[in-house]
Order: sequence, then structure tokens, then C-alpha cells
Amino acid sequence: MTSSQSRDSLLRTDLFGRTLTSPLILASGILGTTKSLLKRLGEIGAGAVTIKSISVAPRAGHPNPTVLSFGPGMINAVGYSNPGLKKACEEYADLSDVACPVIGSLIGTKAEEFAQVAAAFSLLDFAAIEIPISCPHTPGYGKLARQDTPEAVLEILSIVSGETDKPLFIKVPAAAQNLSELVDASDQGGAAGITAVNTIGPGMLINIDARRPYLGFGIGGVSGPALKPLAVSATYAINEQAPHLPIIGTGGVMNGRDAIELIMAGATGVGMGTAVLDRGIEAFAVIADEMAEWMRDNDISNLNEIRGAAHAK
Repeated sequence: MTSSQSRDSLLRTDLFGRTLTSPLILASGILGTTKSLLKRLGEIGAGAVTIKSISVAPRAGHPNPTVLSFGPGMINAVGYSNPGLKKACEEYADLSDVACPVIGSLIGTKAEEFAQVAAAFSLLDFAAIEIPISCPHTPGYGKLARQDTPEAVLEILSIVSGETDKPLFIKVPAAAQNLSELVDASDQGGAAGITAVNTIGPGMLINIDARRPYLGFGIGGVSGPALKPLAVSATYAINEQAPHLPIIGTGGVMNGRDAIELIMAGATGVGMGTAVLDRGIEAFAVIADEMAEWMRDNDISNLNEIRGAAHAK
């Protein structure tokens, strides 16, 4: 009976060849900085966790302040701060005691960097590798390096897949005018799935008392509830175009109803970022409970019953 089903049985999700206890996945850049944090998140209910994006050389990132909350969301310009590939490989050398699958995230400015990080990641116990092509605020990467084109996606996938056989997920921009072309390129290039979406931007907020932008870098990417309609729309469009590709729907998920909404748009997994900062790391358990309660109330016994339900039949 649905009314007596446990949360785990209701939310069990198959993704990248693994069975997750929940579709809720820590988005890259949010807390995924150390193995100990990943371990803690797995213990309290995350279905999977994504590490902070890693480059070959260490990066200090953008100057503070890097994150600002505002009415309908959050804006950030962290700038891919990370310890570099050597330190990251040491940090994530043994993931056997992390209770959920771990997703690697790699970035590069040129072919050699993508290849070097991918080769190193292939030796680690990552369940999948995410490739963000869509950062709106870091020179040399993502949108500011024209990595958000079909040609770049095909090139990057060719380089990375030549170094690893792990499932690859392309993280696409929000409100991309060329979304269908990016999905085609991802599919043709052998991607295992799509993460939709990255933050939208560049955006800016100005401190009128100081007469300057709030963020140290000036511009940043917008996330939180303001991003959710774009994430839902992109997830829906990708699922319509390529229903065989798993999607990690990401953007503005703050509660169980938001997560269900993305599942109904066609998502397999649901990425969470701002919610973790806003509600604490307990957000994974709280939102999972909210999802399970809605499913029991609506006599839904598993997520496959509602996945893609918003699409016209």
C-alpha cells in the first residue's frame, strides 16, 4: 500500500547505472569541497553529490563578496575556486565510505586541460562526470569562452570520452536559445545525460549606497526560486526532444513540490543548491520527506508513475 511505503522505496531512482535512495542531488559548487562534507551529506539523505568543479591548476576564484541573497533568489560569482587537480585527487582518492554516489565535475580552458582532468578522474570512484559548459561569469570558461556551442560540446565530449568511460553529463545554460542544438550535440557526442540548468546570467545588483556592484567581480549567475521556471522549461524541452537521455533538473528547488514539478517535466534526478544554503544540509531529508508525503497523499508508489507526466499524451 502506498500509504505505508517507506520514503526510500517511494523515491528510489536509477541513474548512471546506480540505484539512488532519492533523486535529490547536491549541485556542483555547493558544499562539495571535501570528502568529509560529501560523506555527511550522504548520511543525511542526499541521493548523490557533485563535487566542486576542478581545474588542472588551483584557482583562487573571484574576489569577495562572491554570493548575495536577494528577494527571489541568489546571485553568485565564485569563479571556480578550487584546489587544483593534484589536491582534488588526493582528497577524493577513497570514496568507499561515502554513502551515496559521487559525481565529478571538471572544467578546462583548452583541450589539454580537459584531457588531463578527465584522465585523472577516470581513476577515481566517481559514478559520473559532469561538464559545465555554461558558467556566465568566469573568463576562460563556459559562456565567456564560447563553450556553450554545439561545436564546442562535440569537441569537449570527444576529448573527455577519449580519457574515461564514465557516464558524462553536459550541464547546459539557462534560457539557451540554442538548447536543442546543444542537446543534439550532447547526444551525438555520446553524453549519458544532461544537467539542466546552470545559473542564468550574467546578472548584476548594485549597492546604491556604495555606488558599486555588490559582487566583487561585478557580474554573477542568478539562482534560487527565480531560476526555477527556466529549469522546468529546459527540462521539459529536453525530455520532449530526447526522452532517452536522463536529465538532472536543477534550479530553484526549495521544497518537495518543486522537486516533483521537475520530475513531472521529465527529470530523473533533481539538483539542489540554494535550498541547501537556505535550509541547511538537512534540506535533503526534509525535501525528501515532503516528496514522499505528497506521493502518499496522491497514491503514487514510485517516481516513474509521474516522471514526464506534464507532457501531452
